[in-house]
Amino acid sequence: MRTLTILLAAVATLTLGACATSPRYDRQFGSSVRLMQAQQTLHPEASRNRSPVNGLDPQAAAAAYQNYQQSFSTKEDQSGAFSIGVGGKR
Repeated sequence: MRTLTILLAAVATLTLGACATSPRYDRQFGSSVRLMQAQQTLHPEASRNRSPVNGLDPQAAAAAYQNYQQSFSTKEDQSGAFSIGVGGKR
């Protein structure tokens, strides 16, 4: 019994020793994501520019948003949709 316990402890120690991570991987963890984000940034200094953004005037933006919200309140008829006969209705 004692030999079995020692053998199991040795196997557990060796198994857990193989689970250790490499310090090299720890140092480089996340570097690929940071590099990809940096490569996809068009203008890195844009957050320092405090001038107003050119675009829609407030009234047009509010009207567009209101139309967008109202588009979900009315349900359109989908009778012309392609039907493959699911549901048993003939």
